[in-house]
Amino acid sequence: MKKIIRYFLQGLLIIAPSFITIYIVYLVFSVLDSSIQRFFSDYLHFSIPGMGLVVGLVLITLLGFLGQSIFFKPIQKILDRMLRKAPLVKVLYSSIKDLLSAFVGDEKKFDKPVLVKVNITSDLHKMGFLTTEDLTELNLKDKVTVYFPHSYNFSGEMFIVPRDQVTLLNISASEAMKFIVSGGVTKVWYP
Repeated sequence: MKKIIRYFLQGLLIIAPSFITIYIVYLVFSVLDSSIQRFFSDYLHFSIPGMGLVVGLVLITLLGFLGQSIFFKPIQKILDRMLRKAPLVKVLYSSIKDLLSAFVGDEKKFDKPVLVKVNITSDLHKMGFLTTEDLTELNLKDKVTVYFPHSYNFSGEMFIVPRDQVTLLNISASEAMKFIVSGGVTKVWYP
């Protein structure tokens, strides 16, 4: 019985993040699409299926454009400060914001693809991204942090490794990510 419960919990850990993410995206676009459909049918007397998706993408792009203006920066800072101070919300908000900005923000963190020797005797290497080069505040002088994305998954692990076992790769970060996430199936294009 213990094994069955353990298998169930393991299965839940595997499916829950994907299911919840897909459901939230579906819910947001479904609500947006139905609202847009209602507006079009009530005021313009016609309906276009999927218009909510188009309007949603345009609104997100417009919001990104407006977010770069000098007028919206103070509003963005106030909202950011409020969400970072709210109990429980701050953990979720800061984690999501940091993760998203690491991939697509102005302060990209996964921009240094590296090859790390993980087993000296068998000459085994693993590809990842150098994320922190100075760990003196953790009293780890000759160590760096490397993030290893998982293949065929949007998760990964962070390791602290000896600096001399890390080799910078001469490929773009996007090529490295495609190569890792695909399990080494995609072709890497060198600059």
